[in-house]
Amino acid sequence: MTTSAFRQTVWRFYRAHGRHDLPWRKTRDPYKILVSEVMLQQTQVERVIPFYRTFLKKFPTVRALARAPLSDVLKSWQGLGYNRRAKLLQDAAQELARTPLSATRSNLVQRLEELPGVGPYTARAVAAFAFNQNGIIIETNIRTAIIYHFFPKGNTTIYGSISDRQVEKVLAETLPQGKSREWYSALMDYGAHLKKSGVRLNARSRHYAKQSRFAGSLREVRGAILRELALGELAGAALTKLFSKSRHAQLRAALAALMKEGLVRMRNRRYLLAEQVL
Repeated sequence: MTTSAFRQTVWRFYRAHGRHDLPWRKTRDPYKILVSEVMLQQTQVERVIPFYRTFLKKFPTVRALARAPLSDVLKSWQGLGYNRRAKLLQDAAQELARTPLSATRSNLVQRLEELPGVGPYTARAVAAFAFNQNGIIIETNIRTAIIYHFFPKGNTTIYGSISDRQVEKVLAETLPQGKSREWYSALMDYGAHLKKSGVRLNARSRHYAKQSRFAGSLREVRGAILRELALGELAGAALTKLFSKSRHAQLRAALAALMKEGLVRMRNRRYLLAEQVL
């Protein structure tokens, strides 16, 4: 497919079927966009929407999040999963409260990548959606759209054969300069549409990694611990009742990790959610 034809296909779909009502697409506030991008990491859009709205009602500004007790932030995150994201997001907010992004726009992506919990994709997504900065963004829906149109199965059918470097080259050629914010929204929506239509191509990407099973995982144990502690502090004996004896080793490992990460602390031999330490 030519660059022109690809753009027309994506724009046509976006005008007719784009997810224009997503709440984070109605703002250019870099803090609110950062919140959405962190929440969307490994989490479906439909699940994120209610959490995003509730979270921003409680923490409407970067300073509000920076100053909040960590326990309140963790409680607001319950049900969204990957709870460590909540602490890293607050850590990032504390840095942004001291040095706003607008003060460092010339090296915006680099500045974003220096924030806790912000990797190359999130940094470039915030730069595009908040500042309309030209750049290359790759995520699962974008990969699907590019592989579907520019890497026909006849040329590359082998599992894991397509590198992100190849995808980046196509993205650089197809990006309409000065329209990053709208283009990447359109491209993500089009890729999501292809996947819902039955197109499954990400396994052909060299960088594709299937999400591990939740049931029986350490993630499940971590989430259960934080969910219980969000209701109030508990003794270790009470926590052991969450899982069978065969999973108590997992429980101990999860508790140790949560305490090391600063999400949980101990007081008078009882576990509770950590408070913010400034």
